[in-house]
Amino acid sequence: MNGAALERVFREAGGRIIAALASRFRDIDLAEDALAEACLRGVAAWARDGAPQDPAAWLYRAAYRCAIDVLRQRGLASRLAPYVAEPEVADGDTGELMPIPDERLALIFLCCHPAVAIEARAALTLRLVCGLSTREIAHAFLVPEATLAQRLVRAKRKIAEAGVPFEVPGADGWPERMDAVLSTLEVVYAKAHEDAAGKGPHAGYALEALELTRVLAQLAPEDPDVMALAATTRFTEARRSSRTDSEGSMVPLTEQDPQCWDRPLIGQASAYLDRALALDPHRPRVLQAAIHALWCARTSLAEPPPWRRVLELYDLLLQLRDDPVVRVNRAVALAEVSGAETALHELAALDATGLGDYLPYHAVRADLLRRLGRNAEALQAYDAAIALVATAAEREWLERRRASLCPHPCANS
Repeated sequence: MNGAALERVFREAGGRIIAALASRFRDIDLAEDALAEACLRGVAAWARDGAPQDPAAWLYRAAYRCAIDVLRQRGLASRLAPYVAEPEVADGDTGELMPIPDERLALIFLCCHPAVAIEARAALTLRLVCGLSTREIAHAFLVPEATLAQRLVRAKRKIAEAGVPFEVPGADGWPERMDAVLSTLEVVYAKAHEDAAGKGPHAGYALEALELTRVLAQLAPEDPDVMALAATTRFTEARRSSRTDSEGSMVPLTEQDPQCWDRPLIGQASAYLDRALALDPHRPRVLQAAIHALWCARTSLAEPPPWRRVLELYDLLLQLRDDPVVRVNRAVALAEVSGAETALHELAALDATGLGDYLPYHAVRADLLRRLGRNAEALQAYDAAIALVATAAEREWLERRRASLCPHPCANS
């Protein structure tokens, strides 16, 4: 098994392995270091002996043993004896492990404990549970990478110093952590959703988000934000099959064929949204879910896009959550209702300093400039967007748009 395959296994199972190790040893740094060492051992062992029957279980077993080795070196094995028993073996011939314990939800709540600074909770969860790089998380939160790295270090130190318990808290402990938990899951799903073709390194996060929001909805059925996020992820995921064309290029939402959407999944989303609306219709996440519901109510391309109603909901959302991301999304609807000039004026009013690495800002701005015939500026905006795109489907679509401004081949500026 080559390095790329090992990396794939790490992405798919790394979060579960770290959560299981952290739960057993009560030490996040130890869990991370043990998994890293196990990956190094895997590179050598799998090249020599071939891939194991269950690569993820192999990594968990190796990481577990690495952690025990470290504890013994520290002279702590006896003190932590209840946590360091050798993992059970399911098959004596192959030595494969039983399935990795799924402790991810407990790890998410650990990362979102009140002892951890608010601005670090979601970032720490994304790093530990989902395996996103520091750079990816920094881009997601529009902060410098160095700043994000410092937050992560401080957060892990605070968890260790405070002796935060590794467990899913009782109902009384949910309110103070829930927003950070939901913010984390939003970013997790966003990483999967930005990959329209579902072939990138974070494609698996979509199913992770669906499962975790389902579990949260069972645990907190009276929380409108939980219900709304469960609805949003399902409305969005239901459209995945229509998000790329036969050539692998992204298809804009207005051009996606509703007849290809997953109607049972939309039905699940609608049920969650109905519950959220009944609990509290005036919540940002509930309004966001309602916007997705408007699109999923279409049954064919013959029906006009619901732009005016979408804009009305974005206007309501701005009264509750006025941030650059909402305003960029609102500009798309505003352009359809009031024209590209009005929408571009709204974008110009934003502070672009913190949006330099935000792909949708550049893509929307490029499209508005293209519509207004300001081609030179549009080309520069497309170049800025293309420089940030991470997936082939989005790149193909943006390059097609850029090429439409050039009758003859033109080099990127």
